[in-house]
Amino acid sequence: MKKTVCVTGASGYIASWIVRFLLHRGYTVKASVRDTKDPKKTEHLLALDGAKERLQLFKANLLEEGSFDALVDGCDGVFHTASPFFMGSTTDPQADFIDPALKGTLNVLGSCAKTPSVKRVVLTSSIAAVFANGKPRTPEVVVDESWWSTPEFCEQAQQWYMLSKTLAENAAWKFVKEKGIDMVAINPSMVIGPLLQPTLNTSSDAILKLINGAETYPNMTSGWVDVRDVANAHILAFENPSANGRYCTVGTVLHYSKLVDILLQLYPNAKLPERCADDKPFTPTYQVSKEKAKSLGVVFTPLEQSLKDTIDDFKEKGFLKYPSAF
Repeated sequence: MKKTVCVTGASGYIASWIVRFLLHRGYTVKASVRDTKDPKKTEHLLALDGAKERLQLFKANLLEEGSFDALVDGCDGVFHTASPFFMGSTTDPQADFIDPALKGTLNVLGSCAKTPSVKRVVLTSSIAAVFANGKPRTPEVVVDESWWSTPEFCEQAQQWYMLSKTLAENAAWKFVKEKGIDMVAINPSMVIGPLLQPTLNTSSDAILKLINGAETYPNMTSGWVDVRDVANAHILAFENPSANGRYCTVGTVLHYSKLVDILLQLYPNAKLPERCADDKPFTPTYQVSKEKAKSLGVVFTPLEQSLKDTIDDFKEKGFLKYPSAF
């Protein structure tokens, strides 16, 4: 008998792929969404192979203590992915980022602590909880799981998403240690690849902006990883008894200028930005260790393939301004 597991924030980009892969593997999946009556949150999940027989949808609110009790009840594993991620400014970082990430994580873990059937929790954290600490990141530097972002650095930089993920993961490790819960954390970078949900998510939007007529590209270096690799990492982290601690899940690190170069090689007719958003020196690249992720069995999809699959999906969903160039 395959086990019963639950996924929080199941309508999200990574979570939808986790649900798809779990159903494909024969699991029964209990999935939480903010609104079970919103077709944008539910239709793509209910259409997955196996959903009719083995997917149950639940309404749950990250900020409401106990609202995950029914979801977690009877589950062997819990995948906690629900957490807000968006770019841009906020006038209330506490309400927009920190409370949902931090309180939400502790509410889900609180439900797990009451549920003896739960064997392991897999937490979707972020590389944002790893490298935001002021240490230099240069080509010879290798970031790995021993690195931690510092709340002080995130606050000074006003990087509220990074702060929310750092506080949430820190609090999660403290809580599970006290309660004796087995937890593994997955720390992905910017995630791209095909979308199962009908709406555009933040990391995919970074690619769409570049190919939809942006005048400039950001002076920024980022890690990139395929959403299918991230979803697979979560399931391997649940299934592998020896999985432990954190797993940096980053396929490639490169500056946006190099990303534009790759897109031009793939799509010579595309209208892509030719200049950087500022005239400062390019932010340096750095390395992120893949050793621990590979030891889990993660095989990273080549960036070119992920980009092509992302853009094919944009085309299919009608997101492209200049579809004929692709």
